[in-house]
Amino acid sequence: MMLKHLPLLTALAASCAAVCTAAQAQSFPSRPILMTVGFAPSGGTDTAARIIARKLSDNLGQQVVVENKAGAGGNIAADHIAKAAPDGHSISLAAMGPLVVAPHLVNKLPYDPRRDIAPITMGVVFPNVLVVNAALPVNTLAEFVKYANSSAGGAGYGTSGIGGTGHLAGELFRSLAKANVVHVPYKGGGPAMADLLGGQIPAAFASAPSALPQIKAGKIRALGITSPKRSTLTPGIPAIAESYPGYDATNWYAFVASSKVPKPVLDRWNLELVKVLKSPDVVEALNSHGLTPLPGTREELAKYMEKETATWGRIIHERKITME
Repeated sequence: MMLKHLPLLTALAASCAAVCTAAQAQSFPSRPILMTVGFAPSGGTDTAARIIARKLSDNLGQQVVVENKAGAGGNIAADHIAKAAPDGHSISLAAMGPLVVAPHLVNKLPYDPRRDIAPITMGVVFPNVLVVNAALPVNTLAEFVKYANSSAGGAGYGTSGIGGTGHLAGELFRSLAKANVVHVPYKGGGPAMADLLGGQIPAAFASAPSALPQIKAGKIRALGITSPKRSTLTPGIPAIAESYPGYDATNWYAFVASSKVPKPVLDRWNLELVKVLKSPDVVEALNSHGLTPLPGTREELAKYMEKETATWGRIIHERKITME
Protein backbone atom coordinates (compact mmCIF):
# COMPACT_ATOMS: atom_id res chain seq x y z
CA MET A 1 0.00 0.00 0.00
CA MET A 2 2.87 2.32 0.84
CA LEU A 3 4.46 1.90 -2.61
CA LYS A 4 1.60 3.58 -4.45
CA HIS A 5 1.98 6.63 -2.21
CA LEU A 6 5.78 6.86 -2.74
CA PRO A 7 5.64 9.44 -5.59
CA LEU A 8 3.37 11.66 -3.50
CA LEU A 9 5.63 11.35 -0.45
CA THR A 10 8.68 12.14 -2.58
CA ALA A 11 6.99 15.21 -4.02
CA LEU A 12 5.95 16.38 -0.56
CA ALA A 13 9.50 15.91 0.74
CA ALA A 14 10.91 17.92 -2.16
CA SER A 15 8.32 20.63 -1.60
CA CYS A 16 9.14 20.82 2.11
CA ALA A 17 12.86 21.02 1.33
CA ALA A 18 12.27 23.88 -1.10
CA VAL A 19 10.14 25.75 1.43
CA CYS A 20 12.73 25.22 4.17
CA THR A 21 15.55 26.43 1.91
CA ALA A 22 13.59 29.53 0.94
CA ALA A 23 12.86 30.21 4.62
CA GLN A 24 16.57 29.77 5.38
CA ALA A 25 17.42 32.41 2.76
CA GLN A 26 14.90 34.85 4.28
CA SER A 27 16.31 34.44 7.81
CA PHE A 28 19.91 34.49 6.57
CA PRO A 29 22.38 35.37 7.98
CA SER A 30 21.99 34.03 11.49
CA ARG A 31 25.58 34.61 12.69
CA PRO A 32 28.75 36.55 11.68
CA ILE A 33 29.98 36.21 8.10
CA LEU A 34 33.49 35.20 7.05
CA MET A 35 34.76 36.95 3.91
CA THR A 36 38.08 35.49 2.77
CA VAL A 37 40.63 37.05 0.43
CA GLY A 38 43.54 35.22 -1.11
CA PHE A 39 46.30 37.73 -0.48
CA ALA A 40 48.10 39.51 2.34
CA PRO A 41 46.77 42.70 3.98
CA SER A 42 47.19 46.06 2.19
CA GLY A 43 46.83 44.62 -1.32
CA GLY A 44 44.00 45.29 -3.76
CA THR A 45 41.66 42.47 -2.77
CA ASP A 46 42.12 43.23 0.91
CA THR A 47 41.35 46.93 0.40
CA ALA A 48 38.21 46.26 -1.63
CA ALA A 49 37.00 43.54 0.76
CA ARG A 50 37.27 45.75 3.83
CA ILE A 51 35.39 48.65 2.21
CA ILE A 52 32.57 46.32 1.16
CA ALA A 53 32.55 44.34 4.43
CA ARG A 54 31.89 47.46 6.52
CA LYS A 55 28.78 48.32 4.52
CA LEU A 56 27.60 44.69 4.50
CA SER A 57 27.89 44.57 8.29
CA ASP A 58 25.68 47.65 8.58
CA ASN A 59 23.08 46.33 6.12
CA LEU A 60 22.88 42.77 7.45
CA GLY A 61 23.13 43.50 11.15
CA GLN A 62 25.86 40.85 11.42
CA GLN A 63 29.60 41.33 11.65
CA VAL A 64 31.45 40.56 8.39
CA VAL A 65 35.00 39.46 9.20
CA VAL A 66 37.66 39.73 6.49
CA GLU A 67 40.26 36.97 6.75
CA ASN A 68 43.46 36.87 4.69
CA LYS A 69 44.37 33.40 3.45
CA ALA A 70 47.46 34.31 1.45
CA GLY A 71 49.54 32.03 -0.70
CA ALA A 72 49.70 30.20 -4.03
CA GLY A 73 48.46 33.21 -5.98
CA GLY A 74 45.10 33.13 -4.22
CA ASN A 75 44.55 29.40 -4.72
CA ILE A 76 44.63 28.62 -0.98
CA ALA A 77 41.65 30.91 -0.37
CA ALA A 78 39.83 29.51 -3.40
CA ASP A 79 40.33 25.96 -2.14
CA HIS A 80 39.05 27.05 1.28
CA ILE A 81 35.82 28.53 -0.10
CA ALA A 82 35.28 25.53 -2.37
CA LYS A 83 35.30 23.30 0.73
CA ALA A 84 33.54 25.68 3.15
CA ALA A 85 30.40 24.64 5.00
CA PRO A 86 27.49 25.07 2.55
CA ASP A 87 25.42 27.28 4.86
CA GLY A 88 26.30 30.52 3.08
CA HIS A 89 28.10 32.11 6.02
CA SER A 90 31.43 31.97 4.16
CA ILE A 91 32.02 33.95 0.97
CA SER A 92 35.16 35.05 -0.82
CA LEU A 93 36.26 38.05 -2.83
CA ALA A 94 38.42 36.16 -5.30
CA ALA A 95 40.89 37.40 -7.87
CA MET A 96 40.80 36.20 -11.45
CA GLY A 97 43.95 34.11 -10.96
CA PRO A 98 42.45 31.28 -8.89
CA LEU A 99 39.14 31.41 -10.77
CA VAL A 100 40.21 31.39 -14.43
CA VAL A 101 44.02 31.14 -14.64
CA ALA A 102 45.01 28.44 -12.13
CA PRO A 103 43.30 25.58 -14.02
CA HIS A 104 45.74 26.20 -16.90
CA LEU A 105 48.84 26.45 -14.69
CA VAL A 106 48.48 24.12 -11.72
CA ASN A 107 48.71 20.36 -12.01
CA LYS A 108 46.33 18.60 -9.61
CA LEU A 109 44.59 21.79 -8.55
CA PRO A 110 42.72 20.79 -5.34
CA TYR A 111 39.49 22.45 -6.51
CA ASP A 112 37.64 22.87 -9.79
CA PRO A 113 36.33 26.44 -10.24
CA ARG A 114 33.50 25.25 -12.51
CA ARG A 115 32.39 22.41 -10.26
CA ASP A 116 33.20 23.58 -6.73
CA ILE A 117 32.75 27.35 -6.76
CA ALA A 118 29.51 29.27 -7.34
CA PRO A 119 29.58 32.77 -8.85
CA ILE A 120 27.66 35.45 -6.93
CA THR A 121 28.45 38.77 -8.61
CA MET A 122 31.32 40.65 -10.19
CA GLY A 123 32.86 42.89 -7.57
CA VAL A 124 35.23 45.42 -9.08
CA VAL A 125 37.30 45.90 -12.23
CA PHE A 126 40.49 47.93 -12.53
CA PRO A 127 43.83 48.08 -14.28
CA ASN A 128 47.09 47.08 -12.76
CA VAL A 129 49.79 49.73 -12.85
CA LEU A 130 53.41 49.32 -13.93
CA VAL A 131 55.29 51.31 -11.31
CA VAL A 132 58.96 51.87 -10.50
CA ASN A 133 60.80 53.08 -7.42
CA ALA A 134 60.97 56.90 -7.49
CA ALA A 135 64.77 56.78 -7.27
CA LEU A 136 65.02 54.80 -10.52
CA PRO A 137 66.14 57.06 -13.42
CA VAL A 138 63.13 56.04 -15.51
CA ASN A 139 60.15 58.22 -16.47
CA THR A 140 58.58 56.48 -19.49
CA LEU A 141 57.89 52.98 -20.76
CA ALA A 142 60.57 53.36 -23.42
CA GLU A 143 63.13 54.32 -20.78
CA PHE A 144 62.09 51.37 -18.61
CA VAL A 145 62.52 48.93 -21.52
CA LYS A 146 65.97 50.41 -22.20
CA TYR A 147 66.84 50.12 -18.50
CA ALA A 148 65.66 46.49 -18.34
CA ASN A 149 67.53 45.48 -21.48
CA SER A 150 70.77 47.12 -20.33
CA SER A 151 70.65 45.63 -16.81
CA ALA A 152 72.61 42.47 -16.07
CA GLY A 153 69.99 39.77 -15.56
CA GLY A 154 67.15 42.11 -16.52
CA ALA A 155 64.82 44.15 -14.33
CA GLY A 156 62.77 42.38 -11.67
CA TYR A 157 59.08 43.18 -11.36
CA GLY A 158 57.09 42.23 -8.28
CA THR A 159 53.55 40.85 -8.32
CA SER A 160 51.03 39.35 -5.91
CA GLY A 161 51.93 35.82 -7.01
CA ILE A 162 52.48 33.30 -9.79
CA GLY A 163 49.60 33.13 -12.23
CA GLY A 164 47.97 36.34 -11.03
CA THR A 165 47.10 39.22 -13.31
CA GLY A 166 50.30 41.05 -12.42
CA HIS A 167 52.32 38.05 -13.57
CA LEU A 168 50.35 37.71 -16.79
CA ALA A 169 50.53 41.47 -17.37
CA GLY A 170 54.30 41.28 -17.02
CA GLU A 171 54.63 38.34 -19.38
CA LEU A 172 52.49 40.12 -21.97
CA PHE A 173 54.62 43.25 -21.56
CA ARG A 174 57.82 41.26 -21.95
CA SER A 175 56.49 39.77 -25.18
CA LEU A 176 55.12 42.94 -26.80
CA ALA A 177 57.81 45.37 -25.60
CA LYS A 178 60.69 42.89 -26.06
CA ALA A 179 61.75 43.84 -22.54
CA ASN A 180 64.10 41.79 -20.36
CA VAL A 181 61.90 41.81 -17.27
CA VAL A 182 62.00 39.05 -14.65
CA HIS A 183 59.05 37.96 -12.51
CA VAL A 184 59.44 38.21 -8.73
CA PRO A 185 56.33 36.67 -7.07
CA TYR A 186 55.14 37.58 -3.56
CA LYS A 187 52.31 36.37 -1.31
CA GLY A 188 50.25 39.45 -2.04
CA GLY A 189 50.41 42.99 -3.34
CA GLY A 190 51.31 44.42 0.08
CA PRO A 191 54.66 42.59 0.44
CA ALA A 192 55.54 43.36 -3.20
CA MET A 193 54.85 47.06 -2.63
CA ALA A 194 56.94 47.04 0.55
CA ASP A 195 59.96 45.69 -1.32
CA LEU A 196 59.43 48.15 -4.18
CA LEU A 197 59.38 51.04 -1.70
CA GLY A 198 62.46 49.63 0.01
CA GLY A 199 64.38 49.35 -3.24
CA GLN A 200 64.69 45.54 -3.16
CA ILE A 201 63.02 45.41 -6.59
CA PRO A 202 63.00 48.17 -9.23
CA ALA A 203 59.46 47.71 -10.54
CA ALA A 204 56.09 46.09 -9.95
CA PHE A 205 52.84 45.36 -11.71
CA ALA A 206 50.70 46.48 -8.79
CA SER A 207 46.98 46.75 -8.24
CA ALA A 208 45.61 50.28 -8.32
CA PRO A 209 44.55 50.23 -4.63
CA SER A 210 48.05 49.45 -3.41
CA ALA A 211 49.81 51.71 -5.94
CA LEU A 212 47.79 54.94 -5.98
CA PRO A 213 48.54 56.14 -2.41
CA GLN A 214 52.27 55.65 -3.01
CA ILE A 215 52.09 57.33 -6.43
CA LYS A 216 50.34 60.35 -4.86
CA ALA A 217 52.99 60.45 -2.12
CA GLY A 218 55.75 60.53 -4.74
CA LYS A 219 57.37 57.33 -3.47
CA ILE A 220 56.86 55.42 -6.72
CA ARG A 221 56.35 56.48 -10.33
CA ALA A 222 53.59 55.19 -12.61
CA LEU A 223 54.63 54.35 -16.16
CA GLY A 224 51.43 52.81 -17.53
CA ILE A 225 48.17 51.03 -16.76
CA THR A 226 47.25 47.61 -18.11
CA SER A 227 43.75 48.37 -19.43
CA PRO A 228 43.40 49.03 -23.18
CA LYS A 229 42.53 52.70 -22.57
CA ARG A 230 43.29 55.29 -19.93
CA SER A 231 41.09 55.12 -16.85
CA THR A 232 38.82 58.03 -16.02
CA LEU A 233 39.95 57.55 -12.42
CA THR A 234 43.64 58.00 -13.34
CA PRO A 235 43.64 60.01 -16.59
CA GLY A 236 47.21 61.17 -16.12
CA ILE A 237 48.62 57.64 -16.38
CA PRO A 238 48.97 56.42 -19.98
CA ALA A 239 47.74 53.02 -21.08
CA ILE A 240 50.56 50.64 -21.98
CA ALA A 241 48.57 49.93 -25.14
CA GLU A 242 49.34 53.48 -26.32
CA SER A 243 52.94 52.40 -26.76
CA TYR A 244 52.33 48.72 -27.47
CA PRO A 245 49.05 48.23 -29.41
CA GLY A 246 47.01 45.18 -28.46
CA TYR A 247 48.13 45.21 -24.84
CA ASP A 248 45.24 44.43 -22.43
CA ALA A 249 45.45 42.89 -18.97
CA THR A 250 42.44 44.27 -17.11
CA ASN A 251 42.06 42.93 -13.58
CA TRP A 252 38.93 42.01 -11.62
CA TYR A 253 37.72 40.63 -8.31
CA ALA A 254 34.48 38.66 -7.98
CA PHE A 255 32.37 37.35 -5.11
CA VAL A 256 31.98 33.57 -4.94
CA ALA A 257 30.87 30.85 -2.54
CA SER A 258 30.84 27.08 -2.33
CA SER A 259 28.78 25.52 -5.12
CA LYS A 260 27.00 23.49 -2.43
CA VAL A 261 25.32 26.59 -1.00
CA PRO A 262 21.57 26.44 -1.83
CA LYS A 263 20.48 28.61 -4.75
CA PRO A 264 18.08 30.78 -2.69
CA VAL A 265 20.97 31.69 -0.36
CA LEU A 266 23.25 32.47 -3.33
CA ASP A 267 20.49 34.65 -4.77
CA ARG A 268 20.15 36.44 -1.44
CA TRP A 269 23.90 37.08 -1.44
CA ASN A 270 23.66 38.52 -4.94
CA LEU A 271 20.89 40.86 -3.81
CA GLU A 272 22.84 42.08 -0.76
CA LEU A 273 26.18 42.48 -2.54
CA VAL A 274 24.70 44.29 -5.54
CA LYS A 275 22.98 46.68 -3.11
CA VAL A 276 26.29 47.41 -1.38
CA LEU A 277 28.25 47.80 -4.63
CA LYS A 278 25.70 50.37 -5.84
CA SER A 279 25.77 52.39 -2.60
CA PRO A 280 27.13 55.91 -3.32
CA ASP A 281 29.48 55.87 -0.32
CA VAL A 282 30.93 52.49 -1.31
CA VAL A 283 31.30 53.57 -4.95
CA GLU A 284 33.14 56.71 -3.83
CA ALA A 285 35.43 54.77 -1.49
CA LEU A 286 36.27 52.16 -4.13
CA ASN A 287 36.82 54.83 -6.80
CA SER A 288 39.28 56.61 -4.50
CA HIS A 289 41.43 53.48 -4.69
CA GLY A 290 41.14 53.18 -8.48
CA LEU A 291 38.47 50.48 -8.33
CA THR A 292 35.28 50.50 -10.41
CA PRO A 293 32.36 48.47 -8.96
CA LEU A 294 30.59 46.39 -11.59
CA PRO A 295 27.79 44.41 -9.91
CA GLY A 296 25.66 42.10 -12.00
CA THR A 297 23.77 38.83 -12.03
CA ARG A 298 25.14 35.43 -11.13
CA GLU A 299 24.61 34.31 -14.73
CA GLU A 300 26.58 37.27 -16.10
CA LEU A 301 29.54 36.46 -13.88
CA ALA A 302 29.43 32.77 -14.88
CA LYS A 303 29.54 33.68 -18.59
CA TYR A 304 32.35 36.19 -18.03
CA MET A 305 34.42 33.63 -16.13
CA GLU A 306 34.01 31.16 -19.01
CA LYS A 307 35.20 33.81 -21.46
CA GLU A 308 38.19 34.76 -19.32
CA THR A 309 39.11 31.11 -18.79
CA ALA A 310 39.36 30.63 -22.55
CA THR A 311 41.22 33.92 -23.15
CA TRP A 312 43.93 33.47 -20.54
CA GLY A 313 44.25 29.77 -21.27
CA ARG A 314 45.16 30.66 -24.83
CA ILE A 315 47.70 33.29 -23.74
CA ILE A 316 49.30 30.95 -21.17
CA HIS A 317 49.68 28.31 -23.88
CA GLU A 318 51.03 30.76 -26.47
CA ARG A 319 53.53 32.37 -24.07
CA LYS A 320 54.47 28.99 -22.55
CA ILE A 321 53.93 30.37 -19.02
CA THR A 322 54.59 27.82 -16.27
CA MET A 323 54.57 27.74 -12.48
CA GLU A 324 58.37 27.48 -12.36
